[in-house]
Amino acid sequence: MVYYSWKFWTTFLLLAFLTLTLAYPLVSIFSLSFRSNSNILWNTVLTDSYYLDTLMFTLWQATASTLLTLLIGIPSAYVFAHYNFPGKRILRGLTTVPFVMPPLVIALGVIALLGDKGLINSLLQTTFRLNNAPLMLMNTIYAILIAHVIYEFTIVVRIVSTAWANLDPDIENAARILGANRWKVFRKITLPLLLPSIIAAGSLVFAFTFTSFGVVLILGGAQYATLEVSIYTLAAHLFQLPTAAVLTIIQMVITIVFMTTYARYQQRASTSFNLVPNQTTTTAPQGKIDKLLCLANYLIILIVLSPLIALIVRSFIVDGDITVSGFTHIFSNQRDSFFFVSPLRAITNSLLFGACTVVLAVPMGIISGFLIGNSTHWGKAFLDSMLMLPLGISAVTLGFGFLIAFNSGIWNLSGSWTIIVMAHAVIAYPFVLRCILPVLRSMAPALREAAQMLGASKERIFFRIDLPILWRSIVIGVVFAFAVSLGEFGATLLLHRPEHTTMPIAIFRYLGQPGGSNLLQALSMSCVLMLVSAAGFITIERLRFRNLGSF
Repeated sequence: MVYYSWKFWTTFLLLAFLTLTLAYPLVSIFSLSFRSNSNILWNTVLTDSYYLDTLMFTLWQATASTLLTLLIGIPSAYVFAHYNFPGKRILRGLTTVPFVMPPLVIALGVIALLGDKGLINSLLQTTFRLNNAPLMLMNTIYAILIAHVIYEFTIVVRIVSTAWANLDPDIENAARILGANRWKVFRKITLPLLLPSIIAAGSLVFAFTFTSFGVVLILGGAQYATLEVSIYTLAAHLFQLPTAAVLTIIQMVITIVFMTTYARYQQRASTSFNLVPNQTTTTAPQGKIDKLLCLANYLIILIVLSPLIALIVRSFIVDGDITVSGFTHIFSNQRDSFFFVSPLRAITNSLLFGACTVVLAVPMGIISGFLIGNSTHWGKAFLDSMLMLPLGISAVTLGFGFLIAFNSGIWNLSGSWTIIVMAHAVIAYPFVLRCILPVLRSMAPALREAAQMLGASKERIFFRIDLPILWRSIVIGVVFAFAVSLGEFGATLLLHRPEHTTMPIAIFRYLGQPGGSNLLQALSMSCVLMLVSAAGFITIERLRFRNLGSF
């Protein structure tokens, strides 16, 4: 009876919190879009050539980004799934660093690498004695696509490599014995088995790139605005809230379709594992081809990380001289009149918001995981889709909903730090859920059944069986939630006040100011953010259980 009471109240608190922080803001957006003259408003938006062109460009760039990410990520996933090579764990952890960076940091890294004064252009100009930069990629679609591939690369690698590593090698060996060549084995056996994972990864990449904000805002310019950028512009600068609400609904419908597809195929891709160590699917590279594949994978990872490496290099080099002035300014106590807070205060704000986010998001993720795990087959699919809904809603959309919902009466939270933490928790908890759920799904039911037969209570089963298996995934969820909060940009940009400036907001403000010193501080603060994320995800790779808990 105590167990059911505990289960009831935890479920009640989870649903109450999600109703307040997710359903209520979304209902507020719907209500705003269907107020007086809603028919005229919807007809205007749906027939306006500007908004239609923006929608088509958003779809096109998301499709192109998804195909390019799959093209580059699947070969790397094969290498991670089949070979044990030096530095594999660290390298796998480093591939996650771009994903947890604020998108504007990735954009800044692309500028540091490929911009007019970036490392590659500077090297080409010096080598060939050129007067002008030979690569003019800024404010082009190519810069956006490059940044998206770098940002989403780890999604494909983690989802596909996890599934590939769990495929039974005996199936492929049997086909070869029967005379099938490598290509036929891949086309007839391996690819159909991997297809759920590839579709799941592609759906998730599409959803993220469809709602891209920071990358497009920095690298695209006015001519390459996506729906997300248009929503932000309408809400924050033009104050056309009903039009922004209509665009928000159109965007949500499309992203939720792809997130539902992801949840469906991710569940299909989940495979059970044996608790006994199994090394049959990975070997050390033997022949020349194996070694070349591993070498090519090193090169791919280097290319993916190159914008962040360029960002670090540029933060220490000014006019050809090595300097640490950018970092000394960050950790000084000077008061910046533009931000109303010092850079050190922005770092402190980010750390505090991250800690508060962990306190809310991790319990939400754990409770959500057990709710899905204890549901029926139909209920699992429905709950999984519903609880993963925040991944299908962009941060700008969520921030816009909070802006509308919590601005009057007893729910007037505008300008408070509470509203920022609430938004961060809703954005972060699906990542915690995705860290825990694969392990929960893969746990053998016989363990719990045997404990029940021996008279163990459900509380004892949780603490003596579930928790010892789950604790690594929970720690990974803590790191994920903290890193997601640390790098959150879209919702915070709409909700913050100057005294609540975070590191991503400070970086964005620095980029908007002229002068080399502001750029240097943006680069230096990005390095601090990167260092914290890299340390966290190297820790993740050491704690990950059987390679599970990847998205």
